[in-house]
Amino acid sequence: MKSVVETLSPTRVKLTVEVPFDEIKPSLDKAYKTIAQQVNVPGFRRGKVPPQVIDRQVGREAVLDQAINEVLPEAYTNALAENDLQPLAQPDIDVTKFEDNDVLEFTAEVDVKPQFDLPAYEGLKAEVADAVVSDEDVDTQLDAMRERFGTLKDVERAAAEGDFVVLDLLATKDGEAIENAEATGLSYKVGTDGLVPGIDAAVTGLSAGDSKDFTSQLVGGDLIGEDVDIKVTVTQVQEQELPALDDEFAQMASEFDTLDEFKGDVKERLGRGKRLEQAAEARDAVLQVLLDQLDIPLPEGIVTDELNGRRQMLEQQLAYAGLTLTNYLEDEKQTVEEFEADLERRTRDSIAAQMILDEIVKKEGFEPTQAELSQGIIRRAQQAGQDPQEYANHLSEHPHHVPEIIGEVLRGKALAKIVESAEVKDKSGNVLDLANLRPDGTIGELAAEGDEA
Repeated sequence: MKSVVETLSPTRVKLTVEVPFDEIKPSLDKAYKTIAQQVNVPGFRRGKVPPQVIDRQVGREAVLDQAINEVLPEAYTNALAENDLQPLAQPDIDVTKFEDNDVLEFTAEVDVKPQFDLPAYEGLKAEVADAVVSDEDVDTQLDAMRERFGTLKDVERAAAEGDFVVLDLLATKDGEAIENAEATGLSYKVGTDGLVPGIDAAVTGLSAGDSKDFTSQLVGGDLIGEDVDIKVTVTQVQEQELPALDDEFAQMASEFDTLDEFKGDVKERLGRGKRLEQAAEARDAVLQVLLDQLDIPLPEGIVTDELNGRRQMLEQQLAYAGLTLTNYLEDEKQTVEEFEADLERRTRDSIAAQMILDEIVKKEGFEPTQAELSQGIIRRAQQAGQDPQEYANHLSEHPHHVPEIIGEVLRGKALAKIVESAEVKDKSGNVLDLANLRPDGTIGELAAEGDEA
């Protein structure tokens, strides 16, 4: 077999492959044996039909087609390896020449991973925001905890923001009640912008026993996003009474005896969370520094497929939450054009980052450990909302997904390599200790000290 590569673009090539008939002969013999097991010919036992009889009964061309269908994938794979090409999609294959007892020639056009020079990736410099826990952050957390321990008391007045109301809802369309769009006895906090759009404006000012009609859009069902008529009836107005912020509350809500101790613990826990957020920002910032040093050409077909996949996933997530893309863009204060531009930028960066990390994996010779693969499977299972053991069983039945997990694990190791070797400072000039940051947000001992121990 011989092959020639023609570069059509930095991300697409055309392979021209020639396979001598001698290399096709084993597949041809196999095709004859397979067909001999399938046909019934008087005077011959199944599996013992001679090739010349098969040629008369089935046709030599059918046997050749079966042989070529077996030869093509192997010849294509060998041509990729011979020319050190990494395909990114399925090829467009065209048999350009084949005659009996002669050479087989075919072409294969395919998107391939572009060639690029990997820049220095150790010692990169990046900057992130300060991880500061303010008094306001602590107060917000404490208020949320006080609400969990709060009690509700009925009041005889109109509902206002911050009150809880017990209400009944009935949605109709053209005067007809909508199936599964009626609820009674719902508890709702005024001002949280939940249930359906416009509910807060509708219930504000209503007292127990009052009703109001308004137009809104359902967040689920067959009429999702369509205008419907809704009648809301308030049956109770309740005021939330919060416990005093004192030592007694600290003892009730925590293991601490005093409010000061409790506040200190809340601040420490918030600080750990801030450090984890800062570490995530650092990973993105360091990777962006590396991306900014390269202009990697990307196959447009791959970009389009990834864009469509991400857009579809977002729309599914929004639908599950009872939202539409229009609602989402309104909340994000984005136009459709801004959303699409941002999605394309993030998609292109993601594909380019994957290519860079794959090259680092190759250069460093990284291999996954069993523990790392197990963690990768657990992480995938959590993302899919499945039991890890059930997910592992699924992988056993569908092993073609395993390389994806291996790739994720190895790219994670490559990213850790560049991040831990980088110098990342916060806005105040403090150097982040990312190498010793633990999963709970605490800082461990220096790696060198841990190795010695």
